[in-house]
Amino acid sequence: MRDVSFDLLRTFVAVYRTGSVSRAAELRGLSQPTVTAHVKTLESDLDRPLFDRVPRGMAPTPAADHLAARIAPAIDSLEDWAHTDLDRSADPFGRAVHLGGPAELLCARVLPSLAHLIARGLQVRTRFGMPDDLLADLSGGGLDLVVSTVRPRRRGLDVEVLTDEEFVLVAAPVWAAEDIDRAPLITYAENLPILRRYWRTVFDTRLTRSPAVVVPDLRGVLATVIAGAGITVLPAYLCAAELADGRLRLLHQPEVPPINTLFLAGRAGAAHPAATAVRGRLLHQGRVWTAEVT
Repeated sequence: MRDVSFDLLRTFVAVYRTGSVSRAAELRGLSQPTVTAHVKTLESDLDRPLFDRVPRGMAPTPAADHLAARIAPAIDSLEDWAHTDLDRSADPFGRAVHLGGPAELLCARVLPSLAHLIARGLQVRTRFGMPDDLLADLSGGGLDLVVSTVRPRRRGLDVEVLTDEEFVLVAAPVWAAEDIDRAPLITYAENLPILRRYWRTVFDTRLTRSPAVVVPDLRGVLATVIAGAGITVLPAYLCAAELADGRLRLLHQPEVPPINTLFLAGRAGAAHPAATAVRGRLLHQGRVWTAEVT
């Protein structure tokens, strides 16, 4: 292992995590033949197969599982160091990345995670909206990347799991658990999508009540609930500080909280250096966010 190229190991980790030569090539900014050559060279150096070539991609062997467990954390640490400490005067990005997603998620999590890249010269243009609209813009070339709260089904997109978000039922301290059935409902859409899912999965019942307040931004929902207007269900990351300092309280703690999977989508074969850098950073950060949930 001491004589194995660091570039080969980086490529191996990318293929291992994505299960795809094409996706790994996009993340690494390499051609697909180069990624394939890296894998074959590493397999030769280690004298063991690392992947089985299957119709839908690359299936890791037990040897690959073992290697990834040993080296992936170190690779991540070195890449984080490189991203932080590269010459800030350099401009490796070329042009702005056009990034779409839910407003509160982009503002609270995605953009802060890109801070060190922005400090190095990355330009980002954001667009808020619903998944179907944003994915249509992505397919049409108006966006480079989309963080989606639903699994994208459109053809021509490279889609990867970004992270899971956990949902919590919360209210200001003026409300208690016994108020759940009577307290006003605060939501971001008229059909109460997050609340209905929570009621169905946690309470095993259908929520038939109407919302008291509808505001199409979860940050507005959060502010309204903090003020004491009623109760809501929010992603845990969005209200963690308010729960910690007592401005909000948990009204219910299910044994298995409901979660929602978030996806990162880009156009297949259309990455440029800036989009590749953003994609790689977000996928790395997504593992951190998932670890917080689990």
